[in-house]
Amino acid sequence: MNRKIKCRSVFRGWVFFGVVDERFDIELLREVSAQRPDWQFVIIGPVVKINPDDLPQAHNIHYLGPKTYTELPQYIAQWDIALILFALNESTEFISPTKTPEYLAAGKPVISTPIKDVVQPYGNAGLVQIVNDADSFIAAATKILDDTEKEHWLSMVDHFLENDSWDHTFNRMNALINNVKKVQAQIINTQKHINHV
Repeated sequence: MNRKIKCRSVFRGWVFFGVVDERFDIELLREVSAQRPDWQFVIIGPVVKINPDDLPQAHNIHYLGPKTYTELPQYIAQWDIALILFALNESTEFISPTKTPEYLAAGKPVISTPIKDVVQPYGNAGLVQIVNDADSFIAAATKILDDTEKEHWLSMVDHFLENDSWDHTFNRMNALINNVKKVQAQIINTQKHINHV
């Protein structure tokens, strides 16, 4: 595995953190890294459930293994684009990557394969570039690198994430649960009333 990384200013870099397993789109990484040898890909996380020998090997792919949560911000701060490279398969059909808002909160543009819970809401809101293959990946990355309106994008991200915090999610879920309880109580009261008639 290639573990050396050159000085940040010499090249463009992309980072993925998470478990590298059967959900990871190995072929997309292989194709893009071959077509763009000047781009560096840093993969952080343990390799499980797959043979590490099956991972693409190239001078521009760097597998760094697991890192602590306190180390991750140091890595992502140095890179241009964050990646969500999940293959479309049975293991990813119902996945909802929490790394999407984490990457966005770090202020990094994100490229993702078309995972349902990334496409909606992040892709449809223009916050994440959704790609299907190596060509669309390269086009999306080029668009991000050429973007001169990053401040506008960051403003959109911040506004979106304000309404997507764990506290906000808890409050919405709690309200839904309380509404269900209220409806159930009304149904029970109606049934009691009917039984007394």
